[in-house]
Amino acid sequence: MRVLAAMSGGVDSAVAAARAVDAGHEVVGVHLALSATPGTLRTGSRGCCSKEDAGDARRAADVLGIPFYVWDFADRFKEDVIDDFVAAYAAGETPNPCLRCNEKIKFSALADRAVALGFDAVVTGHYARLEDGVLRRAVDADKDQSYVLAVLTAEQLSRAMFPVGDTPKPQIRAEAAERGLAVANKPDSHDICFIPSGDTRAFLGAKIGIRPGAVVDAEGKVLAEHEGVHGFTIGQRKGLGLAGPAADGKPRYVTDIDPASGTVRVGSAEDLRVWTVRAERAIWTSGSAPEGPIECVAQVRAHGGTAPAIAEAVDGGLEVRLREPLTGVARGQAVVLYRPDALGDEVIGSGTISDTSREPHSADDAARVEAR
Repeated sequence: MRVLAAMSGGVDSAVAAARAVDAGHEVVGVHLALSATPGTLRTGSRGCCSKEDAGDARRAADVLGIPFYVWDFADRFKEDVIDDFVAAYAAGETPNPCLRCNEKIKFSALADRAVALGFDAVVTGHYARLEDGVLRRAVDADKDQSYVLAVLTAEQLSRAMFPVGDTPKPQIRAEAAERGLAVANKPDSHDICFIPSGDTRAFLGAKIGIRPGAVVDAEGKVLAEHEGVHGFTIGQRKGLGLAGPAADGKPRYVTDIDPASGTVRVGSAEDLRVWTVRAERAIWTSGSAPEGPIECVAQVRAHGGTAPAIAEAVDGGLEVRLREPLTGVARGQAVVLYRPDALGDEVIGSGTISDTSREPHSADDAARVEAR
């Protein structure tokens, strides 16, 4: 099989490419140039797509003895990932740019070009597993990236390969060292790749500008002024510009954001509890929506935020009724559904969170599922 290995310059993608070679595939390495003005060097674990990363990817390809190219996707990345990220924050949402990059760049733009050039699949260093077309969590739970891959359609998954998902990260580094790959001990990338400074608020402020508003409590009392809703996310506790905790001495958290009025509402930890999650743009990894409600485990953040639930396809989206409340659930994030079997690692589908409800619901849906 002819496969295209997406090589970021890190250890995971290098080992993934190496394993594809070992499997007997005809492998070509490609580094994606996603920045119009890439920096020369990375700053520790911050950022990616620098000239240093491209060089590291090329050297890894040389060690593996495979052809290597750099493809420029900077314009597409700006439009589909960076601009989407900025627009979402301006709308009071909390997007996940890694998720959008997988959906729009690596497994859409890149995969489409790969197929057009005669490749059968795209190989990446993501920590996830594909078994007979089924997307599953990685063996290494701490590194699992199935959440940010749950936006892939059945067709996209059919053209994907994740060779490192069955191995813990320390073993991947050891394998890289044994293979003579210089990236064996290279730090993992953290934060948002296109914000190497790590200062998301400053980045958004420069893009969006000042849009003043108020921070208010549950009764609507103004507690502080702010320069834009892009500086806040649901569940945020620090950086609210408040003089101190609530009158009862308990900390306050962002519980709601209204971009139209610029109002940021704060409340107690209890006010963050969500019982129902509604999402749009539902994607089902099987290729079709299930009939009626299904039992599942819902996850609302890349790491953590899981609860048993009942989900049902609704008008192209989905509604998820949680059996246990979750906190810090923000619009713009993804809700990912996993099968609630003994392993609990199979991805069923996903959707982009559009609304939540804090009202506890009845157990009627549970009875409907049990009766099927």
